[in-house]
Amino acid sequence: MFKRLQPLYPYMRRYRRSFFWGGVSVVLSNLIWIFFPQVIRIAIDDLNQGVTERKIWMYAGLLVIVSLAKGVFLFLTRWIIIGISREIEFDLRNDLFLQLEKQAAAYYQQHRTGDIMARMTNDLNAVRMLLGPAIMYSANTILFSVGALFFLLKISPFLTLVALVPLPLASVLVQAMGRKIHERFERIQAMFSDISAQAQENFSGARLVRAFAQEEAQIAAFEKSNKEYIRRALRLVQLMGMLWPTLEFILGLAMAITLLVGGHEVLSHRISVGDFVAFSTYMMMLTWPVIALGWVVNIFQRGTASVTRIDELLKAEPSIDDRDADSSIPADIKLRGEIEFRNLNFAYEQHEVLHHVSLKIPAGSSLAVVGPTGSGKSTLVSLIARIYDAPSGSILLDCRPLPDYPLDVLRANIGFVPQETFLFSETIRGNIAFGCRNATEDEVKRAAEIAHIRKEFEEFPHGFETVVGERGLTLSGGQKQRSALARAVLRDPRILILDDSLASVDTYTEERILEELQNVMQGRTTILISHRISTVRHADQIAVLIDGRISELGTHDELLERNGHYANLFQKQLLEEELSVAG
Repeated sequence: MFKRLQPLYPYMRRYRRSFFWGGVSVVLSNLIWIFFPQVIRIAIDDLNQGVTERKIWMYAGLLVIVSLAKGVFLFLTRWIIIGISREIEFDLRNDLFLQLEKQAAAYYQQHRTGDIMARMTNDLNAVRMLLGPAIMYSANTILFSVGALFFLLKISPFLTLVALVPLPLASVLVQAMGRKIHERFERIQAMFSDISAQAQENFSGARLVRAFAQEEAQIAAFEKSNKEYIRRALRLVQLMGMLWPTLEFILGLAMAITLLVGGHEVLSHRISVGDFVAFSTYMMMLTWPVIALGWVVNIFQRGTASVTRIDELLKAEPSIDDRDADSSIPADIKLRGEIEFRNLNFAYEQHEVLHHVSLKIPAGSSLAVVGPTGSGKSTLVSLIARIYDAPSGSILLDCRPLPDYPLDVLRANIGFVPQETFLFSETIRGNIAFGCRNATEDEVKRAAEIAHIRKEFEEFPHGFETVVGERGLTLSGGQKQRSALARAVLRDPRILILDDSLASVDTYTEERILEELQNVMQGRTTILISHRISTVRHADQIAVLIDGRISELGTHDELLERNGHYANLFQKQLLEEELSVAG
């Protein structure tokens, strides 16, 4: 069991001083409480010799003082140890979030969001219970049981031996059931991850579910998963339902033996009435520690299962990191922006996407990439920002391999507008200023103006302070894309990557945005991906990517003269525009 807790040792060591004082409080609390039956024993034996008002007040006062002192140290125990568990939970949650933030995009393609969230919530709560209540009640149970056993033996070794005969059964029961509890809880947590993932996907895809009228089908699928979760949970409840009543029966049996044998010992004058009452009190006070033992075993089994699941997240090594970065590169360096692809080949899990791509983009120039869907355009630009990692030496930035640059430095010089726009559930201003938190109001509005969206936002009831909802739910597709464009422009990056970022806007708006972008693109390297010729025709270079290979490269006019794929695409779009006007 202790081996399973090894991932938590570094966190526990941070609070060893608090654990020490928590331990002192546990010892003093139990030490004081152990003497409570002794005060009762002395009081009864003394009162049997003669009852006086002074004795009654004295012993009543002693009992109050003992109870009060025990209460003070019990409060300190709970405050310190439960407090430590909350602090470690805080540290773990931060470390988990930091670890997940470091992961590359591929990690989230291989792990479901719902499963990650289940580990960050349900499993983390189980670990907190393990480090707080489980440790506290375990320490209380062990210390009080040892102390009580000392006094029980002192009162009557024979009575103690007879009364405690049933208790080894409790130990065997806890061991046997504890193993099954651990196994069943692991299965419950796995099912909880499935349910969380299923719910998350349905909430995120609510529009799609409604559009295809799949509400009933999704509800039925969720209900099926939920029933399986309940079935597994009830099996655990059945096990726990058997554990606690059985422990209580064993304790009741021990009390019955105590009354039967202890009463005979009093009648035989081998122990006093005070001894018998004290002995019975100890046995009753042992009831909760033994019952708590079953509860603690449950918490330990749940907690250790969750520690394993959390440790898997903590040990997940980021596939993209700074291990090869040059530490001498200044954090505030401004790159020139010259990009070169040298015989680049790239594959997703054995599926090749890019083949022998060789291309140079001079600093401050613009490159447009066009081609059919699935030809590798988005993959190509994602490799520049190391969202995915290209083979070593296949991409150079300012004549240095990409891994030479620390990730923070590299990405600080890139403004990226991805194909799939993501907005956070906060204000419009917060979303635009996401990559530049210190931006002024005027800078945010100027970026929105370049993206041709300022006027629309200012007409909203709360202007730029309007909350856009989850994933920008309250905005149209075009508004979301232009918000993302403003976000990238605001950073004033050396490299600007626009991955089909104008696909959701109309032609008129696109022309206005491109006019504004002409000034922004001056002096910075710009890469545009688009299916529209109108978007890319003014780029310094245009690359036609087909099946992961560059089939054509040149200016707009040069590519038209070759009468290849680009020329065909241009003629097709020209015809579509003419038909649209005629219609």
